[in-house]
Amino acid sequence: MNGTDVARDLLTPIPAHATTGLSVVSASDGVGVVAMDPGPSLANVIGSLHSSGLITLIDAAGLAAIIAAGPAEMDGVIPLGSAATLRFLAPARGRLTATCALDAHARDQLAALFARATPKIKIKTTADVRDERGTLVCEGTFRWSVRRIA
Repeated sequence: MNGTDVARDLLTPIPAHATTGLSVVSASDGVGVVAMDPGPSLANVIGSLHSSGLITLIDAAGLAAIIAAGPAEMDGVIPLGSAATLRFLAPARGRLTATCALDAHARDQLAALFARATPKIKIKTTADVRDERGTLVCEGTFRWSVRRIA
């Protein structure tokens, strides 16, 4: 199920995404991929992407993966982050790509929410951020409370 257009429509207008130049690369079958090419205004003291930019990438990759699990079912669904953890592994420079693939538990929980079998779920997403050479620069998890309001 390809939800790339839906993910772009939902994620592009978010102010933090617009500020950082984040773009949705793909959102399909429970896998979200987002990218950014941060400029110097987003750099930290060593010239790599500031941690706030990395959390933006990891958050957006998780959201894209959630959307990719059921793009036609997102109307009235609100995913809210409740906790996040980042692990910094290397300086984040140049074009960066974050990828998040939902695990079986998250897929099952989202399927139940989309089928209206439950109004609220709690899931975790994990994303890897790599630079243009493929070096893993950051790993991050997000815990989500996802509910349906309509």
